[in-house]
Amino acid sequence: MLELQMILNRLSELERRVQILESSQNFSPSYGQQQQMAYPTYQEQIIAVRKNENGNIIAVMTDQQRILQYDQALAEAKAGKLAHVDVFHKYGRDILRSEPDGIKENNLDNLPLF
Repeated sequence: MLELQMILNRLSELERRVQILESSQNFSPSYGQQQQMAYPTYQEQIIAVRKNENGNIIAVMTDQQRILQYDQALAEAKAGKLAHVDVFHKYGRDILRSEPDGIKENNLDNLPLF
């Protein structure tokens, strides 16, 4: 059931992106601007987590089956390479958390363990 919800969430996100792209088709930049435009890049999603004995997340797995240690995941999130996560500063350090969307099942603490 959790995997189905994750798939449905991803499908919804893809549909939203298609709508954005379709609505921007009317935009026609000049030749010089076309060369400078940045095209959207794929952002990996975190699909599972590894926790230590205290219940703290120490590593994440992406939908591309990459395993990132927590500090690597923080760096990639800051660089915009991970979807649906934010980095914020709390307790004197950077913290990785899922974007607040009202869906508890996709919160990092509630993702499957690996």
